[in-house]
Amino acid sequence: MSEKKKVCIVGSGNWGSAIAKIVGANAARLDSFSDEVTMYVYEEMIDGKKLTEIINTTHENVKYLPGHKLPPNVVAVPDVVDAAKDADILIFVVPHQFIRTLCSNLLGKIKSTAVGLSLIKGFDKAEGGGIDLISHIITRHLKIQMTVLMGANLAGEVAEEKFCETTIGCKDKQLGSVLRDLFQTENFRVVVVDDVDTVEVCGALKNIVACGAGFVDGLGLGDNTKAAVIRLGLMEMIKFVDVFYPGSKLSTFFESCGVADLITTCYGGRNRKISEAFVKTGKSIKELEDEMLNGQKLQGPYTADEVNYMLRNKGMEDKFPLFTAVHKICVGELKPQAFIDCIRNHPEHMDFDEETEAAMLKTKL
Repeated sequence: MSEKKKVCIVGSGNWGSAIAKIVGANAARLDSFSDEVTMYVYEEMIDGKKLTEIINTTHENVKYLPGHKLPPNVVAVPDVVDAAKDADILIFVVPHQFIRTLCSNLLGKIKSTAVGLSLIKGFDKAEGGGIDLISHIITRHLKIQMTVLMGANLAGEVAEEKFCETTIGCKDKQLGSVLRDLFQTENFRVVVVDDVDTVEVCGALKNIVACGAGFVDGLGLGDNTKAAVIRLGLMEMIKFVDVFYPGSKLSTFFESCGVADLITTCYGGRNRKISEAFVKTGKSIKELEDEMLNGQKLQGPYTADEVNYMLRNKGMEDKFPLFTAVHKICVGELKPQAFIDCIRNHPEHMDFDEETEAAMLKTKL
């Protein structure tokens, strides 16, 4: 990478714009980064004006993060290739459904030495009945080193500079230090760990559990029931990684990307909010997404569908009853009222491999 590293943010929703506040300010402040930070913005017309022109004139993303000023060195660019072509660090923060198309547009048009950081929470369906991690898709398509950032980071609170923590998954210690410098502030504390896949899987799976928490809220079942959903959801998250991503560290679940992100998403965030409305209104997830999210995409139901695709193909739906119930409720195969039966009948104990069992016992002690 060049001496002064140029940064591009690929995406500009509320989370991408909140991150732009942090990254823009740090890039301007630190000598190791180029001052200008490009931000790919999907062009839209807002009151007769282009969104990119509004951002570059007023330094505010009036659609996705209104009321918050972006640093003036963050430049909105409507063409993803123009935004990314000179970047040394690519920060991916778009809905995960669009990542393959995005990669095809960028193929052969970015620096071969570039590195990527994914803030995208979700999976994608793979051939053969499995699922792909988003960072793996990007690595495979663009042939660049990928890292991930996940944590208890509600975009609005990050934009308001309320204190929170986040987790970066990165195997390269030197690169991890660079990324920590790019993101860390007094109110945005970064911890770097090398358990990259687990960090990313936590960020995806917690949105499924948050849908379950929203169902509980919609049914008026109370905080005790929601606590049970969070606990059982965490158990299924650990089991999922145990089965499909062996070699992970149990300690990663105690970072911000794990239990902290799970808790905050089950009490705040769009997945909980939409799922509650789904129960109360009887409207479809798609209708509520259109009505309540101002053009943003809901990740939980999509992720539940992708996870169920793999569990069903592997004959393992019954091993993950909470994940399975959330999916079936989202697609209309079960009534939301049936979710309480899933909780009542959930196994008291889940089987883990010996190493995980020993780590969990040690943690309890």
